[in-house]
Amino acid sequence: MARLNSPCKIQAFLDQLSYSVEEGYRCPLRVLRERTAHCFDGAVFAAAALSRLGHPPLILRLLPNDRDDDHLLALFKRYGHWGALAQSNFVGLRFREPVYRTLRELVLSYFEQFYNVEHEKTLRAYTRPLNLQVFGDMRWMVDDRSLEKISQRLDRIPRFSIITEKMAQGLSPLDQRSYQAGLLGANKKGLYRPT
Repeated sequence: MARLNSPCKIQAFLDQLSYSVEEGYRCPLRVLRERTAHCFDGAVFAAAALSRLGHPPLILRLLPNDRDDDHLLALFKRYGHWGALAQSNFVGLRFREPVYRTLRELVLSYFEQFYNVEHEKTLRAYTRPLNLQVFGDMRWMVDDRSLEKISQRLDRIPRFSIITEKMAQGLSPLDQRSYQAGLLGANKKGLYRPT
């Protein structure tokens, strides 16, 4: 963990992890030991690593329509601008440099790369950031059981839409080249399949 002394190095560590297809959660300690994580585990791990660098441990949830899975980001700020770290099965849903003035700007940078296996662009909303310091007494960095409480809190915090229903109806499908590029190295078992 001591070697992860910058957001870039934390992201490089996440990029080397196996993508987990399991539904359960791994605390940051288990992610470090087992070298595997899905997006929830990766965001919580990144928030823990960022907190060691003096950043508040903030996570934000990206919310799709009902034909996709949600995604979590760990947030950080540098010079007043937002950046993000993430573990993902999709190439385009990972790191963002801290160049975004607002959280909405940051979230919109994920829009084109947030799609499902049917080539549908599915990102619709995001949550207010959740500061994991409020779970300090629950030992979220070293105990898996605390992570369910974090997930439940994410379900209850305010959400902000990024597009209207009319806008969503007019979205074009993702082209095949972008689709294939976004799934480079993906664990196919971990892909959400709309019903």
